[in-house]
Amino acid sequence: MGRFILIFLGIIVAVIIAAGLFAIRGYNRLVTLDQEIEASWAQVENQYQRRADLIPNLVETVKGYAEKEQTIFTSIAEARAKIGTAQTRTERMQAETELGGFLSRLLMITENYPQLKANENFRDLQAQLEGTENRIATERQRYIQAVKNYNIQVRRFPTNIIAGLAGFFPKETFDAAEQAQQVPKVDFGTSVPQPQSP
Repeated sequence: MGRFILIFLGIIVAVIIAAGLFAIRGYNRLVTLDQEIEASWAQVENQYQRRADLIPNLVETVKGYAEKEQTIFTSIAEARAKIGTAQTRTERMQAETELGGFLSRLLMITENYPQLKANENFRDLQAQLEGTENRIATERQRYIQAVKNYNIQVRRFPTNIIAGLAGFFPKETFDAAEQAQQVPKVDFGTSVPQPQSP
């Protein structure tokens, strides 16, 4: 009889240990995914900042040749203000997408100003902006994928039990229309893309 009790206790201990190891593994996986989201967002913000640093010089350079294009300058200023008041990451990404659309329109306007297009400083800024827009699109997609991976894990059984107990909840993501996720065109000779409202 004592032997059966020992076997029974051994099974219970083994189950408890297995459950504990599973819980630790699940928790660590959630922590890792959460940190991947934060790292991805930091890269998105780095690229947004890179673009923000280019905008004043770009706008001033264009203004020097195209002062009458006040409407687009106002739109860019308003879009930048919207970024500053964004409360969530999704709102920030939407506002940044809108700004990208206006910057694209600004660059298309320069088609009407050959002297501006010939300006070396402008060409350098345009090239930097184009590269930055590509980086923004890449980092934004990485962030969206990181959030998706985390959310799947948080909702999947039985990890969802660990997530609920440990305070891990699904995160908001940027669910934009396909056009809004595309890099705004900054090359000349194409139609002007309109800012999208996801």
